[in-house]
Amino acid sequence: MKVCTDSCLFGAWVANKIEQKMISPKTILDIGTGTGLLSIMLAQKSVAQIHAIDIDKKSFAQASENFISSPWSQCLQAFHSDITEWKAPAKYDLIICNPPFYENHLLAKDEGRNISKHNMAMRLDDLLFKVKSLLVDDGSLAVLLPWARTKWFENAASANSLFVKEKMEVRQTLQHNYFRTMLLLQNQKVGIRKTELSIKNNTNEYTHEFIGLLKDYYLYL
Repeated sequence: MKVCTDSCLFGAWVANKIEQKMISPKTILDIGTGTGLLSIMLAQKSVAQIHAIDIDKKSFAQASENFISSPWSQCLQAFHSDITEWKAPAKYDLIICNPPFYENHLLAKDEGRNISKHNMAMRLDDLLFKVKSLLVDDGSLAVLLPWARTKWFENAASANSLFVKEKMEVRQTLQHNYFRTMLLLQNQKVGIRKTELSIKNNTNEYTHEFIGLLKDYYLYL
């Protein structure tokens, strides 16, 4: 799976929460890790032990290779498994996920991409049920979603006693509609802090908000 801008933004957003001490995880689980991008970004801003899991064998192999090659290899470990069948060694302070979300859309020719982007291996409500069992009582779940799926996901999460505390809506420019939502959820119901971000401005340059989050990860910002 290729690295995409919204995944980088999501990783930076969650890493910023850790850097600002808004969450202080000692253990992190990355579900559907792909290349391991999110785990490596969080490893740079935390002291947590990070487990990354993927059902796709090639993705697992790529993440493992990237972890070993990184300066943070001692805190990163990849697992090849279906999350619904995985026997976790412990519960986690933070779980991050960019879940499969294209329900009822046309499938690609690549099976690994289908599993990554479509609800083939696991439905979102199954994911929420599993996440609930893997989180510590005061733990957090961070999720990246298509904006159009946000309300449904919030309702499904609430039905599993997971409640939104942070919500950032993302659009490409001020002229575009929102296309992604980043959520931070927890077990306790609290007031929701809502923010928004545009990736580029009217002159097709990255916005100050985007640069502020990604400057530690992009080479030429």
